[in-house]
Amino acid sequence: MREISETNTSLAVLIDADNASPTIIEGLLAEIAKLGTASVKRIYGDWTTPNLASWKTVLLDYSIQPIQQFRYTTGKNATDSAMIIDAMDLLYTENFTGFCLVSSDSDFTRLASRIREAGLHVFGFGERKTPRPFVSACDRFIYTDVLIPRIDPTDTEGQHSAKSPKELRQNTRLVALLRSSVEAASDETGWAELSPVGSYLNKTTNDFDPRNYGFAKLSGLITAIGLFEIRRQGHRVLVKDSRKKTAPELPGDATE
Repeated sequence: MREISETNTSLAVLIDADNASPTIIEGLLAEIAKLGTASVKRIYGDWTTPNLASWKTVLLDYSIQPIQQFRYTTGKNATDSAMIIDAMDLLYTENFTGFCLVSSDSDFTRLASRIREAGLHVFGFGERKTPRPFVSACDRFIYTDVLIPRIDPTDTEGQHSAKSPKELRQNTRLVALLRSSVEAASDETGWAELSPVGSYLNKTTNDFDPRNYGFAKLSGLITAIGLFEIRRQGHRVLVKDSRKKTAPELPGDATE
């Protein structure tokens, strides 16, 4: 699979209007900008129906191309088929390094798998109700509720919605995930740099995101859960499972 490059990442952004809300669009495009350049931005739906009217202003403001797809019959989703066909056409152009699929619909599971088979990255965006097969089919999956603008813009750490240390520690899956990731990235002293820990988390759990627990950054989550020792060496943040004995001194530790 191609490596993500900050200078050469062209993304096709395809949005299922029936399964996404216009309230996420600002956060969505900001998140996509971290991944690469949105060279194509298309949104699919039957624009003759009143339920999509709220998208109109958003499409104009963010230059997203609406693709009209009439409903041929009740109960059948022609929009999904149109989006899948377009995705395959774009895939065959070989002009993209990745796709962003915005939907909570499991119908896109095979599409995500097919794109990855071609060696491209797939970033999924959807609601918490998104079926697990679609989430797993993506390289990374981001839940769209974390993209909605926060109530207090001065709250940079997301503490207004952060889970308490007790709630975090009661989440046995989260605890096991963090401990195994620190263990995997640690050296013989048991200490691990936070950046490799985060990379390991993203590789092994494609829907992991500290914002899911109310924290803007992994460092905030690690600190709040209270199960790890944390040390700082300049710009480096080191973490260690508190259950392990602490070494007397870290090589190169800064004296405070």
